[in-house]
Amino acid sequence: MGKIRFTQVLFLFTLALFGGALWILYQTLHDFHYHDILRQLHALTALQVIQALVLTTLSYWIMTGYDRLAIVYIAHPIETGKVTLTSFISYAFSNTIGLSLLSGGSIRYRLYSTWGLSTEEIARVLSFTVVTFWLGVGTAGGLVFLLEPFAIPPWLHLPIASARPLGICFLLLIAGYVLLIGLRRQPFQVAGWEFSLPPLRLALAQILVGTIDWLLAGSVLYVLLPASASVSLFHLLGVYLLAQIVSLISHVPGGLGVFESLVLVTLPEVRLDALAGALLVYRGIYYLLPLAVAALMLGSLEFFRKRAAVSRALQVVVRWGTLLTPQLLAAFTLVGGATLLFSGVTPGVPGRMHWVHDFLPLPVLEISHFFGSLVGAGLLLVGWGLQRRLDAAYLLAIVLLAGGMLFSLLKGADYEQSLLLGIMLAALLPCHRHFYRRTSLLNEPLSARWMLMILLVMLCSLWLGFFVYKHVDYSNDLWWHFALTADAPRFLRAMVGTTTLFLIFTLVKLFRPLRQASGAPAFIDIEKARKVIATSTATVANLALLGDKTLLFSDSGNAFIMYAVEGRSWVALGDPIGPREEQPELVWRFRELCEQAEGWPVFYEIGATTLYLYLDLGLTLIKIGEEARIALPQFSLAGKARSGLRYAHHKAEKEGCSFEIIDTSQVSLLLPELQRISEAWLAGKHTSEKGYSLGSFKPDYLRANPVAVARCAGRIVAFTNIWPGYQKEELSVDMMRFLPEAPRSTMDYLFVSLVLWGKEQGYRWFNLGMAPLAGLENRPHAPFWHRMGALVYQHGEHFYNFQGLRAYKEKFDPVWAPRYLASPGGIALPRILTNIATLISGGVKGVLGK
Repeated sequence: MGKIRFTQVLFLFTLALFGGALWILYQTLHDFHYHDILRQLHALTALQVIQALVLTTLSYWIMTGYDRLAIVYIAHPIETGKVTLTSFISYAFSNTIGLSLLSGGSIRYRLYSTWGLSTEEIARVLSFTVVTFWLGVGTAGGLVFLLEPFAIPPWLHLPIASARPLGICFLLLIAGYVLLIGLRRQPFQVAGWEFSLPPLRLALAQILVGTIDWLLAGSVLYVLLPASASVSLFHLLGVYLLAQIVSLISHVPGGLGVFESLVLVTLPEVRLDALAGALLVYRGIYYLLPLAVAALMLGSLEFFRKRAAVSRALQVVVRWGTLLTPQLLAAFTLVGGATLLFSGVTPGVPGRMHWVHDFLPLPVLEISHFFGSLVGAGLLLVGWGLQRRLDAAYLLAIVLLAGGMLFSLLKGADYEQSLLLGIMLAALLPCHRHFYRRTSLLNEPLSARWMLMILLVMLCSLWLGFFVYKHVDYSNDLWWHFALTADAPRFLRAMVGTTTLFLIFTLVKLFRPLRQASGAPAFIDIEKARKVIATSTATVANLALLGDKTLLFSDSGNAFIMYAVEGRSWVALGDPIGPREEQPELVWRFRELCEQAEGWPVFYEIGATTLYLYLDLGLTLIKIGEEARIALPQFSLAGKARSGLRYAHHKAEKEGCSFEIIDTSQVSLLLPELQRISEAWLAGKHTSEKGYSLGSFKPDYLRANPVAVARCAGRIVAFTNIWPGYQKEELSVDMMRFLPEAPRSTMDYLFVSLVLWGKEQGYRWFNLGMAPLAGLENRPHAPFWHRMGALVYQHGEHFYNFQGLRAYKEKFDPVWAPRYLASPGGIALPRILTNIATLISGGVKGVLGK
């Protein structure tokens, strides 16, 4: 039995808590009819709705102040419009759908990073906004709980009877925060790192902004209550804040169900049907409406992305929209599917039903209702494919949205629902370019988070159906009862249809064949890779011939990823090898393999031109060093700057050294002699063979390409294997080994001779390889991992010759280009870095030694 992970426990906890909340709602509203709630909805006045809209607008405007204050805190000026836009979109999605689908932090990271903020600065912004959020909860809750205490529901099992002690605790915590800032002027020092507190003025602004935001949010619900409700504003705010706190702890997206059940149980002063109606409208105005506005903003940006009149700020957002669009459209599709499902379990408007029946026969209405629910279930499943950028999911979503619009009209003239689906379809249509993966939806592993979202929506629709028709006595005849007013039978048939669709989808995915996970490549795979390498300009592709990495090929066989597994880290070496158009699908397939094995997808030593591929996967980027390349057409030994190389080359020639290229067909004859040199070199360096990203002495590997040798007095004293690139775009070497008794200038001679030979042969670049950890800054505002890497670069010579390697390559005056690591971030990163070091060193012993 596998280990039970925290995410699985959280999944079950959230599902159980949500189910419990629905049960409480059902019991609380047991004596009320669905139509009672509808009457209360219709009783809402236009003034109440307008007040709720105004207060919602003010609340979201104040909420964007979290980010504006955070930008002041980090002292990095950014245009207010950019900050407001980023903050609004982030909160509109994280408030409504929760972090399980779209992280507000992810939106901030991707937008703020384009405007010059470092990773550390973005982390400080996120931390500041979280603190502001909880300062607002604590202050607003403390004041309200203290001034208007109310009884705590017994089923929360808190050790207090009223909210007053809770309010006192909250205010004491806030006072402690203010006191700490007032007394402590110096930043905290932890392990050499500084953590500065905001100035007192900024801290007070945090408290004020957070408090106003929460009071405004609670006031939206208050103005929606009927005039007959005998409850004060402060009492309502107290119940509201307590319900929100419990909702946040529950991890249920938007607190759906949990928030409503607690409010209904804790406010006996208000008629339950009136309160339930107010909660429904509140959910629509405060959560769904901002989500729709954010969707329209994104759609507008996509539509106008090529217009010259768009401002510079919007152009930047559009640029990053390529990363956010699939996730946002997936969220909208989820909402559309939930809308169709909820509509399918509730009765239609009688007047509209009769009007439709005047034009259409009853079978059309029945079929439209049934297929409308199936379309809703289909949209829930297709949304996951949109998030994964599947072309098939894009096309299927268009068909389903169009079908949903049609069925909404045919089943009961539900034009509002049809219009909503039409808006979603209009936002989806111009975004085809974002969905480039031509993979079956059934091949995609369904994440636990998305599965949780589907289950929550299904539970909601089932609960709603049973609540609406609880007065209908069940009988077997209901299944075959077809009539204009037979809403309960339609609900039963739709429920069975959607449940069957989900079960079929689950079973198909459960019994689909698994792809190859990991293992040594077979001979046929090595041969396939050899053909791809022969047409690749990236010389690093030759490391696939080592045979120590698993090869994952594209469907055409013209591209591959080479990777190895260490612990939970599935580490792909470099970018995918092969045509650029096949790379996106290949990296997604690699991620799928990792998810099936509950591993971490890691891409090591990737270039700057392909970073968008890994951002699409939601991975974190870290610079790990710089790669040096010599521009061969401009290279020369002439001039003062090359005097050292020129001297070493001439000295070796005077000592009787000669340079020779051994053709591939002749390498086998020299292998015994080359092996003796390699063993002597390893013994002299007191090291062992490495692997993964470094070549090792393997006969089959060395036979694959030419070898350059240096001879002294006719005897081979040094060698290196050559990696020639396609169309002479790049030339590189891997192993460089020499005898201990070889002249000191031998390696310089061999290297310089090879560079000159490459220039003579017409190669454009000579790749000197990467200098690990080079170019990382150890400055106060540099990202954490950059600072750690810089420290290792300066003081880690026992483990690796970091500085010496960089200095040697610098003698050739190369062009330096950054190299990155793309991987999950957070607490997983130290383990990932350890796994990579273990792979390269051939084991833990190799990491500790040289």
